[in-house]
Amino acid sequence: MPLADRRLRTPLGSTCKRSTGGMTDSLTPSSLTPSSLTPSPIALSDGRFLVPANRWDLLDDVPGRPQRIAVVIPFYEQHVQLAMLLAALELQTYPRELVEIVVADDGSATAPRPDTELNVSVVRQARNGFRAAAARNLGTRATTAPILCFLDSDTYPEPGYLAGIARLPSLLPDALVVGRRRHAAIEDWTPDDLRQWWSGGPAPRLLEEPRWLIDAYAHSQRLLAIDHRSYRYVISSVMACSRQLFEDIGGFDESFSRYGGEDWELAHRAVTGGAVLQYVPEAVAWHAGPDWAARDVSERTAAKNRESLDVARLVTDPDARRPGLRYAIPEVAVEIDTTDHTVGSLVATVACFLHLDVGVWLDGPSAAQRRRELGDDDPRIQVGVVPQGVRRRCRFVVSTRGRPVLPRSAASRLIAACAERGVGEVHSRVEDAAVTCRSSWSLNRVRRWSTTVDPELLRGLYESIRLPASELGLSEGPPEPSLAW
Repeated sequence: MPLADRRLRTPLGSTCKRSTGGMTDSLTPSSLTPSSLTPSPIALSDGRFLVPANRWDLLDDVPGRPQRIAVVIPFYEQHVQLAMLLAALELQTYPRELVEIVVADDGSATAPRPDTELNVSVVRQARNGFRAAAARNLGTRATTAPILCFLDSDTYPEPGYLAGIARLPSLLPDALVVGRRRHAAIEDWTPDDLRQWWSGGPAPRLLEEPRWLIDAYAHSQRLLAIDHRSYRYVISSVMACSRQLFEDIGGFDESFSRYGGEDWELAHRAVTGGAVLQYVPEAVAWHAGPDWAARDVSERTAAKNRESLDVARLVTDPDARRPGLRYAIPEVAVEIDTTDHTVGSLVATVACFLHLDVGVWLDGPSAAQRRRELGDDDPRIQVGVVPQGVRRRCRFVVSTRGRPVLPRSAASRLIAACAERGVGEVHSRVEDAAVTCRSSWSLNRVRRWSTTVDPELLRGLYESIRLPASELGLSEGPPEPSLAW
């Protein structure tokens, strides 16, 4: 839908549904009063741009700005594959003087010895499990290039790959871009075979692409229309972003020491950090052999289960947490101002949110005292403000003022409204009681640009919605509600 048209409508269309905490709720358009997204990109002083929500399409007609690009390659005992990859990089149409390559060796017995005229450096770390995440971070620290491109050793980019995948990050520093990884039976090929193929010679036997990825990219219009699942469609073997975004979100999580999961975790953290996702189908790289799911891998289910548990502790996607396990990083962080609360009224407010995947932080001069008075042993309730580590990974931050009370179903509705595409803030107020839900992507994107961009312009990056207290069921609780049963 054109943005100019969308500004005249509710951001939720007809009806929104979302499952939170085992509950499904609906919101109708009459419940919502939206403000408008900015209708065009925001120009930065260096020639780059910001865009509202995930609207990378607003830059479709803007040519890229060729910049230095670092190709970071995690490596482990893949000497033949590295020679193939370097041969593919020699054929790139991207200006060679702007390309530097960093091979990050994850403790191979024999160090890689690149044989190429390209600008290549090698960095190494000790072997301590499968540490592709740490290797990629090590590689990025060895370069100062403003654009980072990650390629696996056994994934060979077509000649136009770098030009295609670097275009959006060169214009949009918030961009996290994924290319198209195709599969072919080229495990036994040589660099000459690759050169001949791309010069019109014999082609290899093509293998099936993962259907779930093809369908996801088509359904989302190349990740233009993203939702809480979209981070799963970013794979690190064909990924690029700006150094600025990569460093702001903290790079790959180095606690991953087994195969799989580190790219989903990074992409999820990027989304909560305000990244703009795009799929670039013309940026094609060929993987040698079938997709992992199509291989004859023993104990695949057990391995996938281990990966799922590794990811679920850090990724606050409700789908990842369907078993109901609780983790240190919640999906929803609630910050309650205790200034006007007695212990009784505090219980009434806290109880509105405990059915969610939640962490509660009590703030204000009386917070520590009120926490002691609760007399509970609930590790989800803490004193202080929501830590930055939580703000960078949770999906929503809810804040309260006064003594708000709302039904549990209304708390779920509040989250559901803020989960809608392009919505960054939902708020409601009655008398002196107020509750506001903010999406982490909007909070973190505004934080990243708050020192260089006019605050009025930043407010145009997301939609703000007011929910009438009467429709939400929000009320101001008494100073001393009855807790008797």
